[in-house]
Amino acid sequence: MPSRRVAIQDHERERLIPDTSIFTNPDIYRQFGESPAEAFRHFLEMAAEARGLVVYMPSSIYEELKKMVRDLHIPARARAIFKVKSPRKYELQIPAFLLYEFIEDLRKRINKGLRVAEEAVRLGSAKKPGEVINTLRRKYREALREGILDSREDLELILLALELDGIILSADRGVLLMADKLGIRYVPPAEIRETLEGFRYMA
Repeated sequence: MPSRRVAIQDHERERLIPDTSIFTNPDIYRQFGESPAEAFRHFLEMAAEARGLVVYMPSSIYEELKKMVRDLHIPARARAIFKVKSPRKYELQIPAFLLYEFIEDLRKRINKGLRVAEEAVRLGSAKKPGEVINTLRRKYREALREGILDSREDLELILLALELDGIILSADRGVLLMADKLGIRYVPPAEIRETLEGFRYMA
């Protein structure tokens, strides 16, 4: 008896939009494999087995991932559901309040970075230069970059999720905070595998 299962069109599927951190952060990728390459492959295989899923990835993130992960391979069974697509940057609109928030947050971070630099100068006479520089770099990075969109790749992830009404998969705190502000759906990093498994049992 012929199967009555009807093919699902892309517009009827849930769209997952993962970023690089899912496959490079050991705390996350080990949900799927022992190495980033293995995790990427198993993630796509699970998505291909699930009913009603398609995986989109901005081209900037895909290129970044190929540079960071050796032997990156898209399984044959997943090629139909894995798509590389950049957001339509000239057509999307973002609420003005986000620009106000971004500028205010950036001003606070610059001031915090200045205080970190001043502290490093004061410690300069008491510690070795290498120790001071390492501490300065770590604290400066925390002050200016943690919890904020700080790259083109992060922004394109957000824009593509807005365009496609997709579900963001990320371990980046800045990305998840922005997704929450914009009402974009996301899956907490520790729950990504369970979420994929859940889709496999959907009718």
